[in-house]
Amino acid sequence: QVQLVESGGGLVQAGGSLRLSCAASGSIFSINAMGWYRQAPGKQRELVAVFTSGGTTTYLDSVKGRFTISRDNAKNTVYLQMNSLKPEDTAVYYCNVNIKIPGGPMTIYWGQGTQVTVSL
Repeated sequence: QVQLVESGGGLVQAGGSLRLSCAASGSIFSINAMGWYRQAPGKQRELVAVFTSGGTTTYLDSVKGRFTISRDNAKNTVYLQMNSLKPEDTAVYYCNVNIKIPGGPMTIYWGQGTQVTVSL
C-alpha cells in the first residue's frame, strides 16, 4: 500500500556530484522522519543523513559539508545532494521513511536501493 521509489544513482568520478531522490506514494496519512542509509560491500548499513518532520537534519560525520538532505513534503519526496564524492562513498544507498497509513501505526519503509559508484 506504500511504495518508495528511488532514483539518481550511478557512476561518477571522484569530485563529482549526484542527486538521489526517493518518492513515497500510496495510502499515506502522515510522514515523520525521512532519511538515507548506505551499505558498502562487507560493511554494515549506516545512517548517512536524516531530516525530521520538525526540520532537524543530522549527518554522518564523513559526509558533513559535502552532502545535503532536503525534503518536499508536498511531493512526499526526500533528496540527497552529494557533492565532492569520494571513492569511499561507493555503496548502495537506501531511503528510509517513517510513514503512518490511515488507521495504522507509524511504520518504517525502505526504498529498493540505488547503487552509487565513485571512481578515481
